[in-house]
Parts: sequence; C-alpha cells; structure tokens
Amino acid sequence: MKAAAQPIIVVRRKKAAHKHHGGAWKVAYADFVTAMMAFFLVMWLAAQDSRIRSAVAGYFQQPGLLPHEQSNGIMESGRGGIDAQGAGVLQRMPSGTVEAEQAALTSAAEHIRTVLGTGEFTALREQIELSVTAEGLRIELVERNGSSFFDSGSAVLRGESVRILSIIAHEIGGLPNDVVIEGHTDSAPYTRGEKYGNWELSADRANAARRVMETQGLHAGQTKAVRGFADTDLRFKDQPLDARNRRVSIVVRSQVAAALETAVREGQTPAPPPVKERTVFDPPASAGR
Repeated sequence: MKAAAQPIIVVRRKKAAHKHHGGAWKVAYADFVTAMMAFFLVMWLAAQDSRIRSAVAGYFQQPGLLPHEQSNGIMESGRGGIDAQGAGVLQRMPSGTVEAEQAALTSAAEHIRTVLGTGEFTALREQIELSVTAEGLRIELVERNGSSFFDSGSAVLRGESVRILSIIAHEIGGLPNDVVIEGHTDSAPYTRGEKYGNWELSADRANAARRVMETQGLHAGQTKAVRGFADTDLRFKDQPLDARNRRVSIVVRSQVAAALETAVREGQTPAPPPVKERTVFDPPASAGR
C-alpha cells in the first residue's frame, strides 16, 4: 500500500514597508560637503601669491570700495580679463607698486599738512583733513559754523581758500594720479528759488575748486571728474543740518584702484585691490569732530 501523499505547504510572507528615516542625513551630508569645500578653499588660498591673499582680505574688509559687484571672483575672467599667463590686472602690476604708491601719497599728504601748519593759514587749516586709503589720498575741506571756504550759499571762494587750494594743487600736480573733486552740502533747503538748489550748489563749489587747482598746479588731463552730491552723502547722517556736512573732497585716486575700475567698466571682473590699514592725518581736537 502506497504511503499517503505528503501535503504541500505554501508559506506566504507579507513584506513590511520600510520605515521612513527622515531627512536628517541630508543635512549632515550638506554640512560635510560645505566643510570640505571650505577646507580646500583655505588650502588653495594658502598656496597663492601674497598679493592674491591680500586682495581677498581686502575684499572682506571693504567690499564696497569699487563697483565690482559683477563678480566676487578673485581672478579675472571673461572678455580680455586674463592674459596669456593667466595673470589678472592686480598680478600684472609691478612688484611693490601698491606699497610705493601709498608711500608717495602719504608723503604728499604729510607735506601738505606741514605747509598748511604755518601761521599763514590759522583760520582754516584745522578744517582740512587728509587720509590715505586704498581709494587713494582724500583731502576734505570741511565747513564749520562761522568758518567757511565759500561765501554763504554761493560758490565764491573766500579768505584763504584760494591759497590753500593752490598749495594742494602744487603738491598733487607732481603726481601721476587722477583727481576727482566732489562737492557736498547739508540738508538745509536752498532758499533762492526752485531753479537752483543743493545739487547745483555742490557741483558749482566742486567746479570752483577745480578751476583754481587747474590754474595753480594740476597737470593737463589730471582732473577726471567733478561731482556734486548735494546732501545724498552726509558725513553726519544723524545730524543732517550740521555744518560739517558741507565740504569739498579732493580725491587723488590710486592708480591700482583706477586700473581696476577701468577693467570693470570694460566688462572684466578683476580682483579688488589690497587694502592696508588706513592712515589718517587727524586735525587738532579743536576742529570740532
């Protein structure tokens, strides 16, 4: 007699769905990638020329110095931005150019300060401020209540103003740098009608300074721009009527900064210039600052 047939047993297992693990791993992975990118960036910077490292440091110290918002790149790129050797504008500058230029501007500022320190200019010398930055040499002729470089509400130079501008022009006329002259007013409304206001006054005062300086020492073509800002760039923003907001600024532009600005205007994306510690020639305490 044959044995009874063995029954066939079919086991059906139900597959349980995997539990959702969340997205925490994505955050951790992103942090890891960011850290690695920062690490390699630091390693790359450490291997670069000292001028490139200075340029990077300068950008984070004064990012708004030049209109280079088109790119935060360190090296130039784009239309004519890199030469055959891959060097940008900054790298093409002769070694020591930045240092030599700042030394020349500082020397000019010190000489102007020395000459204006004589007894001949007692009335207005305390209202002249000089500073050397990456922008170049900035000379500020700052108004005060009761002591002004111009007649009230006009662009007519008064007192020692012409002589002071002549000394400044004679000193900076021997430099190869471009000059930009700016005029500023306070926020007090101009009272001589609607056809003439702070815009016209600030531009006229800057032009008055230009005319004197061009006849007293600036070489041909040295003046590159005359700008009137009215009260859009107040020195004391919390005190818009303060007399010290009224000023004429003479900017002897750094050649390095000017070259970079030209490169930006032509469609390149150069590195910002290296920024050194600001050298300030402060006026005496009695100047009211």
